[in-house]
Amino acid sequence: MKPIKNIIFDFGDVFLNLDKSATEQHLQNFGISEFDHETIAVNKKYERGLISTEAFIQFYTEKFQSLDKNTFTNAWNSILKNFPRHRLDFLQNLKAKNQYRLFLLSNTNALHIQWVKANISQYEDFKSCFEGFYLSHKIHLRKPDASVFEFILNQHNLKAKETLFIDDTQEHIESAKCLDLQTWHLNPKTDDVTQLFQQKHLHL
Repeated sequence: MKPIKNIIFDFGDVFLNLDKSATEQHLQNFGISEFDHETIAVNKKYERGLISTEAFIQFYTEKFQSLDKNTFTNAWNSILKNFPRHRLDFLQNLKAKNQYRLFLLSNTNALHIQWVKANISQYEDFKSCFEGFYLSHKIHLRKPDASVFEFILNQHNLKAKETLFIDDTQEHIESAKCLDLQTWHLNPKTDDVTQLFQQKHLHL
C-alpha cells in the first residue's frame, strides 16, 4: 500500500459536531413522523443544489401545513451543534507542516452552511486550511456517488491509492474504497479527528 500524500476530510461529525436525530425530533413536534419517498428525493436534490432554498422551504411549508418558514428552518438546522477549537488547531498544525495536500468534501446544503457561517466564528480559518473545499450543493454532486470522488481526484490530479478519505458514514467509506482510496471510518462517539496519527492501519 502506497504512503498517503493527500487527505480528503468530511465536515459534519468529523470537525463539526452534529445531533443527527435533532431535525426529526423537532419535526415530530409538528406532527411529521417520517419522510416519504417524495420528501427524501427533494432533500437529496437540495443537498446537490438542484433546487433553491426558497423552493425547498416552500415545498415543506406547503406539504406540511403545521410548518412556517422560521419553524422549519430552525428544525432543519437543529442538527448542527458546535465546532471544538482543538480540531481547528489540529488542522492548522497539519497544514503548517505541509506534508499532505488537504481537501474537504461534505454533503452540505445551503441552509446548513448559512447557519455555520453565522454561528461558527472559525469557519473562514477552517476553510482556508484546504487546497480544495467542496460542498455538495456547490458542485451538484454528493456522496456516496462515485462521481464525486472521481471529480476531486481528476480536478487535482490525485492518485486514489495515495489519498486518504475520512468520513463518519459507512456508505460513503465503501464507495471510496471501491475507487481504491484509503479510508478511515471515524466513529464520532469514540473517535476524534485529532487521533488521525494514532490509526496504526493507515500508511501515514
